[in-house]
Amino acid sequence: MRRSKTVFNSISQSWILACFLFWAMDGAFAAEPQMGSTRVVFQTNYGDIEFGFYPNVAPKTVEHIFKLVRLGGYNTNHFFRVDKGFVAQVADVAGGRNAPMNEVQREEAEKTVVGEFSDVKHVRGILSMGRHSDPDSASSSFSMLLGDAPHLDGQYAVFGKVTKGDETLKKLEQLPTHREGMFVMPTERVTILSTYYYDTEGETCEHDRSELKRRLAASAIEIEKQRMKCFP
Repeated sequence: MRRSKTVFNSISQSWILACFLFWAMDGAFAAEPQMGSTRVVFQTNYGDIEFGFYPNVAPKTVEHIFKLVRLGGYNTNHFFRVDKGFVAQVADVAGGRNAPMNEVQREEAEKTVVGEFSDVKHVRGILSMGRHSDPDSASSSFSMLLGDAPHLDGQYAVFGKVTKGDETLKKLEQLPTHREGMFVMPTERVTILSTYYYDTEGETCEHDRSELKRRLAASAIEIEKQRMKCFP
């Protein structure tokens, strides 16, 4: 009788543990945010990085960043910070570009968005807005996580995730760096040569032609820079 009771208790404990694990896994899957169909590509001098947005998590942030991309705001900008295992951070558009901005670009670049903090975890590949001490001071600088950073959870607005280009991020992590205060910065400029966007739900020949035109235009700009440098 005693042995039967022990076996029953063991089975009960196993069942409770299984239920708990199922609940934990179910919660983890439920916490995965839904990604929109729009993709943005940053063409850098070290390779392309593509990312998608979480409009259900941070709608105002997504709208602001996507509008800057549509306006070409991030073209000629750069990654001012590359901290291996932590973040690769894009500079503020207003001060980080090589090319001057027009009035429309500057107006959007100088806007701030409210802090749309969520329970989405800061893990490698996540896009997280930069800000000052004011929680509503995010503007146009954002980070691509190069590792897990739980201390950022709930403190910075997550708005998307890298979907392609992890090999490019790994290249950036190998660059020589120097420290300026709290920032680890690359010793050479990591330039965002050009940007483009597309919709994954619109895979048509017209889309392919448009994407090819954008890529060729970006290549032409870079070729012209090299031509002027080598053959003045």
